[in-house]
Amino acid sequence: MNLELLNRLFLEVKTPELYGRYITNSDIEKCFDYLSKPKISTVGFSVEKRPIYHLEFGNGPIKILLWSQMHGNESTSTKALFDCFRLFETEEELGRQILEKCTLVVIPILNPDGAERYTRVNANEVDLNRDAQALSQPESQVLRQVYNDFQPDYCFNLHGQRTIFSVGDTNKIATLSFLSPAQDEERQLTRNRKEAMAIISEINAFLQSEIPNGIGRYDDGFNLNCVGDTFQSFGVPTVLYESGHYKTDYNREEVRRLTYIAILKGIETIMNGVEMARYKNYFNIPENAKCFYDVIIRNAKSYCNDALIDIAIQYKEVLKDGKLEFIPTVTEISELNDKYGHKEIEANGFLVTTEDNLDLNIGFEIDFVMLKKERISLKP
Repeated sequence: MNLELLNRLFLEVKTPELYGRYITNSDIEKCFDYLSKPKISTVGFSVEKRPIYHLEFGNGPIKILLWSQMHGNESTSTKALFDCFRLFETEEELGRQILEKCTLVVIPILNPDGAERYTRVNANEVDLNRDAQALSQPESQVLRQVYNDFQPDYCFNLHGQRTIFSVGDTNKIATLSFLSPAQDEERQLTRNRKEAMAIISEINAFLQSEIPNGIGRYDDGFNLNCVGDTFQSFGVPTVLYESGHYKTDYNREEVRRLTYIAILKGIETIMNGVEMARYKNYFNIPENAKCFYDVIIRNAKSYCNDALIDIAIQYKEVLKDGKLEFIPTVTEISELNDKYGHKEIEANGFLVTTEDNLDLNIGFEIDFVMLKKERISLKP
């Protein structure tokens, strides 16, 4: 696979109807008319009777099941999937080979009610990724039925992660993260787990030139209520993707491109035959830590004494009138020497206040601060 070619193709196949973080059924429905290759059907309905769509591509012997927006506010991989779909519509060799050698079944939005509300949970306030055993929700039942009917050889469980994650305890952003989920309490390295690890290792190596040291992995603590752990326990290699943050990319458009590449690389690795020995490289990928805030104001004067403190600010993602807003919220006030900000503001010992001279406290929501009588925006 040629990285330069993939990036050039991305400019051609990027789906213009899908932009930003708030992606719902109504957005993806606008894209269906442009797709001639897949069989598109409604495979079930959500709690609030929104359709759950099912797209099937190709007719090859390798069967791969992919699903996105199990958490309604994790939409980056949904955008990336549709960019892949448009690639399949072209005459490019990679797309043609994938459709000849693979059959892909894709659920682009598993949780359409959560997508509509921009929430992690569904309309019954249940986290679908903790419902793999109980199957208490209609969306969970749909996914399991699709799994049972399709009997996939591989699963791609597509998620999004918050801006707080770092690659290890470093100042490197975890732009993408991966996991080969455990399938038992002992976290045994079964053949299917190793195969998932080998796929991840290939994706990691391929993307290092694009995001050097920008890929992490999650710890593999076992929870059979999670879908990935359950499907892995069925003996099917399952790869969990997490689309994260990149510099100032709060709309996740650059990460969308990287996720598109990662999905295609994962499929190509399977299509060409997974080299099992590569699983060992999986353990060279640093484990994620939580070292980032959206904004840190450094060396501000404290109201209480002359000590210098740092002020950590995280964005609340709030849906207002159908638009997503990022609301800066004070989350920590202390010395943050082991933390990093995606944006850092140096206060140089000056007092940091609001325009009304109010002190900044934990939970305080504000768009800007005053520093030396200068108004400084905190918005992304």
